[in-house]
Amino acid sequence: MKNTEAFTGRAQAYTKARPGYPDAAIEYICSLVPTDAVFADIGAGTGKFTECIAKHGYGIFAVEPNDDMRAELVKTLASFPNATIVNGSAEATTLSEKSVDVIANAQTLNRVDIDLFRAECKRIGRQNPIVLTLFNVEKGEDNPRYIKSTSAFYRSPVVMEFPNPVIFTRDMWLLYFLSMEGVPMPTDPGYKAYTIELNEKFDHESKDGLLHLELVTKVYSERIGVSL
Repeated sequence: MKNTEAFTGRAQAYTKARPGYPDAAIEYICSLVPTDAVFADIGAGTGKFTECIAKHGYGIFAVEPNDDMRAELVKTLASFPNATIVNGSAEATTLSEKSVDVIANAQTLNRVDIDLFRAECKRIGRQNPIVLTLFNVEKGEDNPRYIKSTSAFYRSPVVMEFPNPVIFTRDMWLLYFLSMEGVPMPTDPGYKAYTIELNEKFDHESKDGLLHLELVTKVYSERIGVSL
């Protein structure tokens, strides 16, 4: 995965402020697979997606290369014996051959080597495994990085969209951006100026101390062995 240290120091902000995934999206994913399916969540981060699947009783491997993110992942999954945390990457998961039925990645496909990840999916997937990608994007907008990565990986995916509105307080708004790669950290010279900009945006777009962000969760799915 590209720059596995990009989220070092951001894990707690990620846990607190990053939006998860709507129930409708998770129910849809569960409808695609049998009840005894085994998942691999690649680039699991702090477990936003992993926890959703673990709550439904599926066995799931949470593969995460960053130490800080994995430390938060341990906390998130502490009550789920059906979830196994793995120190690995998209290109080298360390999982056994033919060990999983579903290979998922949430907010991470744009950070992987597409060719190496595809080869790893074929290695760890059982017969015709499903590959899933989830992205949260603002309604009516598309992130160029997400378009580029999904277009490079998938051939003929089924794409579904699910409303995922989020409400931020000012503190959570600031943490939301602090959780993002490349955003100035509190110790960086540009942090103060950047925070002023975020506060101005919050003041402009919020109402009664709350900012509503209309997000949409996009879910891509395709079976390896059919066209990938």
